[in-house]
Amino acid sequence: MIKALIIDDEPLARAIILEYLQAHPEITVVQECNDGFEGVKAIQQHQPQLLFLDIQMPKINGFEMLELVDRPPAIIFTTAFDEYAIKAFESHAVDYLLKPFSQERLNKAIQKWMDQRQPVTPSAPLLETAALSPQQSQRIVVKTGGRIRIIPIEDIDYLEAADDYVKIHTADGTFLKNKTMGHFENVLDAAQFVRTHRSYIVNVQRITRLDAHEKESWLALLTTGARVPVSKSGYTKLKGVLGI
Repeated sequence: MIKALIIDDEPLARAIILEYLQAHPEITVVQECNDGFEGVKAIQQHQPQLLFLDIQMPKINGFEMLELVDRPPAIIFTTAFDEYAIKAFESHAVDYLLKPFSQERLNKAIQKWMDQRQPVTPSAPLLETAALSPQQSQRIVVKTGGRIRIIPIEDIDYLEAADDYVKIHTADGTFLKNKTMGHFENVLDAAQFVRTHRSYIVNVQRITRLDAHEKESWLALLTTGARVPVSKSGYTKLKGVLGI
């Protein structure tokens, strides 16, 4: 038996997939989920081999959900047209079903996965491409203490490299995200967030002053009282953005 989950906020879309799956008795749907929050919990609980996953959902989208799952199962994406989603799929050869899809198209996707005999999982490049979408560039989704938290970009004071993670510093605390500093440098608005140092990216709206520190280095004093290192190249970037 192949355990599967359907994660889609549209009841009709879930019903269609269930109907089509009647032609595949080897696949058992163990749970239907209305959103990504439910999806993360269901994956942890059931450990399914296959997901039928929508992209555009309330609360968190399908890509953001996948970032919170350590080892995603095989995935067949089911989505309406989305410019960034389609670009990600086409660039990185992950199979997807474009709504509305037919029984035949679903059959082909399932057969493709079975023929490969390996998970059709989202690669890191796929998620990186998807992260360029306007929605995801305005917030960061993290998992902390078993809870999912959505951090609006404007709430971030600064980001700090921490081994394989990035620390996101906000007024509500510090959160870890399994991404690189390069990722955030690429997706955040360069007019608002500046990489002042190889280990720091700062929200320029939080800067109150720049103090000389050691030779060819500075410290950015933030409204929170935090002091963020600024390298020579970071100082040049800051001057350009701040117009000084």
